[in-house]
Parts: sequence; C-alpha cells; structure tokens
Amino acid sequence: SVESLLDKALARRLASEIGEAPGDWPEPSLRPGGTVYLAAADERFGVSLIQSNYMGFGAGVLVPGTGIALHNRGKNFSLAPGHPNVLAPGKRPYHTIIPGYLELPDGTHGPFGVMGGFMQPQGHVQVVHQLVDLGQNPQSALDAPRWQLVFGEEALYLESGFPRHVAVALADRGHRVRIAADYGFFGRGQVILRQQGVLVAGSEPRADGLALAL
Repeated sequence: SVESLLDKALARRLASEIGEAPGDWPEPSLRPGGTVYLAAADERFGVSLIQSNYMGFGAGVLVPGTGIALHNRGKNFSLAPGHPNVLAPGKRPYHTIIPGYLELPDGTHGPFGVMGGFMQPQGHVQVVHQLVDLGQNPQSALDAPRWQLVFGEEALYLESGFPRHVAVALADRGHRVRIAADYGFFGRGQVILRQQGVLVAGSEPRADGLALAL
C-alpha cells in the first residue's frame, strides 16, 4: 500500500540493510543497463530525474553511509589527442543523462525524459516533435513509433510500427534502413505536462512504468 511505502520506520529498516561495499559484479552474460527515469509534478513544481549506473554496477564506489552507487560516465572520455571528448582538466564527459523540462509559449510546461543510452537525445527530439509540432497528448507522443540512427553502422533503424512505404522511401533516398523488433531499442520515456491548469501524464508502453496520480 502507499501508506506502507511512506512509513518512516520501514524506510529506516530498509536503509539499515544497505551496506557500504558494492556487491558482486554482474556476469558478462547479463544484458547491460541500469537507468531509471522519473517525472513528478504537483500544483507548483515539477521534477525530471534520471539516475544511471551505466555499465555493470556503475563505478563500483558507494557514497559512505548511504549505499548509493556512483555512476562511471567518465568512461566516455577519450584518450586520443585532438578528440573533442579528450580527457582534460575541467571537462565533463559526453554522456546521455539529460532529463528534460518543456516550456511552451501557451503556458504548457512539465518534466519529460527518454532514457536508453545513445537513443536518449534522439528520443527526446521525437517526443518533443510529437508534443509540439503534431499536438499529441503525452501518451500518444510516447506511443508513436520511433527511429534511431546508429552511428558506427551508419544505419537508420525503424520501429515495426512505421508504415512500409516510409521505409521504402528512406531507402530510395540512400539510407541504410533496418527494422528492429526489440522495442527496448527505441528508448523508454515518461511525460507530465500541465495544460490549462490540469496535469496530463503518459507512460512508456515499451517499459514497465506507469502514470499515477496520488
């Protein structure tokens, strides 16, 4: 129940069971992952939060007294001289922890985010396009089929929901088009918008999240 989840005594007991040493590193056969996106809003405020441990169990370093694991996005630095993301003092590594917050001229605003590695910035563009340019509501914007440009392969992957004629037209223009059956390949997002004084939320159909009002 909600009451038990908010119980302070239960929270203290669960917190006492969190150790300060990292657990065993996952086996290489496990599917990589470890990112959670959360959008929350009330009458006055909105929060857009992404927490990601990146590879395996993150950095393998815990904050003393908390059991919170630090991420290891520094791995995305390059050691190649002249590379735009070369390791240097004062620089931040390129990464994909980019929670978003949308504000429109008509007063519509709210938190949103699409997690999923390097799909994340591409997913953000597509969800904003659905919301702003096509006027979709949050759930319809998340339901819409997506694409992902995969660098290295230089291939454009389409979700199976795209009409066939779209794939054919893109191929005719010289794109290397692929159809991906794995829905998780196209990101996982959440959206909450305040529209005309009402909170409207949507949850990603490709993941196990949900939109919930309390």
